[in-house]
Amino acid sequence: MNVIDNIREMAAAGLHSNVRILSSLLLTMSNNNPELLSPAQKYQLLVYHADSIFHDKEYRNAACKYSMALQQKKVISKTSKVRTSTGGAASNLQAQSLPSEIEVKYKIAECYTILKLDKDAIAVLDGIASRQRTPKINMMLANLYRKAGQERSAVTSYKEVLRQCPLALDAIIGLLSLSVKGAEVASMTMDVIQSIPNLEWLSVWIKAYAFIHAGDNQRAINTICSLEKKSLLRDNVDLLVSLADVYFRAGDTKNAILKFEQAQMLDPYLIKGMDVYGYLMAREGHLEDVEVLGGRLFNISDQHAEPWVISGCHSFYSKRYSRALYLGAKAIQLNSNSVQALLLKGAALRNMGRVQEAIIHFREAMRLAPCRLDCYEGLIDCYLASNGIREAMGMANNIYKTLGANAQTLTILATVCLEDPVTQEKAKTLLDKALAQRPDYTKAVVKKAELLSREQKYDEGIALLRNALANQSDCVLHRMLGDFLVAVNDYQEAMDQYSIALSLDPNDQKSLEGMQKMEKEESPTDATVELDGDDMEGSGEDGDLEGSDSEAAQWADQEQWFGMQ
Repeated sequence: MNVIDNIREMAAAGLHSNVRILSSLLLTMSNNNPELLSPAQKYQLLVYHADSIFHDKEYRNAACKYSMALQQKKVISKTSKVRTSTGGAASNLQAQSLPSEIEVKYKIAECYTILKLDKDAIAVLDGIASRQRTPKINMMLANLYRKAGQERSAVTSYKEVLRQCPLALDAIIGLLSLSVKGAEVASMTMDVIQSIPNLEWLSVWIKAYAFIHAGDNQRAINTICSLEKKSLLRDNVDLLVSLADVYFRAGDTKNAILKFEQAQMLDPYLIKGMDVYGYLMAREGHLEDVEVLGGRLFNISDQHAEPWVISGCHSFYSKRYSRALYLGAKAIQLNSNSVQALLLKGAALRNMGRVQEAIIHFREAMRLAPCRLDCYEGLIDCYLASNGIREAMGMANNIYKTLGANAQTLTILATVCLEDPVTQEKAKTLLDKALAQRPDYTKAVVKKAELLSREQKYDEGIALLRNALANQSDCVLHRMLGDFLVAVNDYQEAMDQYSIALSLDPNDQKSLEGMQKMEKEESPTDATVELDGDDMEGSGEDGDLEGSDSEAAQWADQEQWFGMQ
């Protein structure tokens, strides 16, 4: 047994630090005396040395060493051709036992991918002949092509993965996300479904994800529910997370949270989908729970985007936008495909008045998730904030035509129509259609209530809000009902509604303001005392604002340091 065999054994045993030290010493000796190692031995040594560096997460260095190994392989190829022509059978056997050149190229591409040098990774993998590409090479290429917007090439590579591995479910999801028909994808797995027992559920699974990526949320929900209830897949965490996500996309916050909670109880170490769960909890005003969730996920892994997004949502809904911006940017660093991180950073930028930068992030989120309406809503909000009503109307009409007339798309279009006095009547018609489809859709109820408030139709607004609150409890709806009750001089119940709103979200400033305004109107004598107290609190708030300005500068500095601006 020679020294290379010893290194190979240590590498197989996982003794990477030992391999790195010994291979470094031997390579130096070989450089000083080329006769010590044959070209084949030096090639092997370079590959094992690069592997040990890769294990230490020094990816740029590893890519360099793998490239040196490939250069050395060319030397072997030249000498082996000469020996083959002179009848060297032993050299052929030796060449067959060497580390695979294809595997080395894959490792280089892996380094480039981790370093976010996607173009370089594609160039390396494109250099491998199609017939030599393994399933993992095709899978990496497909993901890189999709990320680069080369959809046709991505489809070809995903199909090649399925040709070799028909049960590669992530490749199936990749094809469906690129608008390949569910029936076509299912046909590629039909043989394996028929030949292997207990796989009859797979065709239903493919149908469910086809509905998800077509934006048909209701049919996706029905299909996943049938799959989860009527098969052995009950309580599968991945299915529950997908179901929660589709409920969220459909605007059903209550069921989305329930399913996320169920998945989390089954798997306490679950990370996937928790960014959406944290966002929903923050939006509902449960900031303490969000803080706990973020801390727990950081303990599981700080190398995923999700815990950073969750902490960012906590900061955003605490009105600490600069910190939310930093945390969103950090999440994007870890996963540039994180839609929730892009939305968080976009929302923070928008609220900080950096609308054009926000638009860039919302557009990227739209590209990655074309069926998620919240991406479009963020972009429309930016257009409206910069008085781009025409652009907002164009976007809203496009969503309406592309995704169909459902409660969500009707409400989005109505929201834009409300901004222009000329289209107020159209907004009313659209909202009525939305509420006819889904009387409990909160966003439509809120917009209809806003319209009724403008028209001073307070009794209609009260009836609308009471009807909506009969089957759900929502902070905004309770607060709006309080506002309507004040308008009709029903102060006692208005106070009750503001109290309920604050119990649901203690940080809801508008409910607090409504309650304080009522207290002053009811008790003019106490108003002076309260005003003094408010003035004192106000001076404290000014101090907080100054603090947040300095904090904003601090986080802005950190953001610049991380190269995020």
